[in-house]
Amino acid sequence: MGNSPGMSVKELSACHSHKWYRKFMTSSVRSGQLTFYEFKKFFGLKNLSETSNEYVKTMFKTFDINDDGCIDFMEYVAALSLVLKGGVQQKLRWYFKLFDVDGSGCIDREELLLIFKAIEAINGVDQEFSAEELTDMVFNKIDVNGDGELSLDEFIEGIQADEVLSVMLTQSLDLTHIVSNIYTDMGSEQQLN
Repeated sequence: MGNSPGMSVKELSACHSHKWYRKFMTSSVRSGQLTFYEFKKFFGLKNLSETSNEYVKTMFKTFDINDDGCIDFMEYVAALSLVLKGGVQQKLRWYFKLFDVDGSGCIDREELLLIFKAIEAINGVDQEFSAEELTDMVFNKIDVNGDGELSLDEFIEGIQADEVLSVMLTQSLDLTHIVSNIYTDMGSEQQLN
């Protein structure tokens, strides 16, 4: 979820806002809201495994700030803002919410492994470490009390204290390729118009 070269929040809010809005409205069947199905279509996520689909569902829920089952334009802009310019603390809180699949306030090994496996499948890119290795590394390094769960504080402090984990987590969760695909798609639409 790092910054994509050449993209900034100013571009999002000024130069491209009407394109982003048009893309959003086109994808949301002009209702002004994206359902889960439209969300997957919007990001070009097709033929997902059950695990990957669950990850996307969790991601959808984290963007659905008011928990109404749809993403409106303001939630969409907030999500893009996080992807493009969110600070480390904001991103780590979002990651934690994404990983906490059952909403218990803690991340267990199975939740983290499930998300990392789904990310592997969605990204379709060979990672330096397998989902299992990455999960083991996270828990071995930052589960300080050894209870098999990570609290929000443990997670944030542990990731910030370990540069290697921070870089690996950021790279594995990098969504800028999705944003780039939307930019490409918007450019194609503009050429057609």
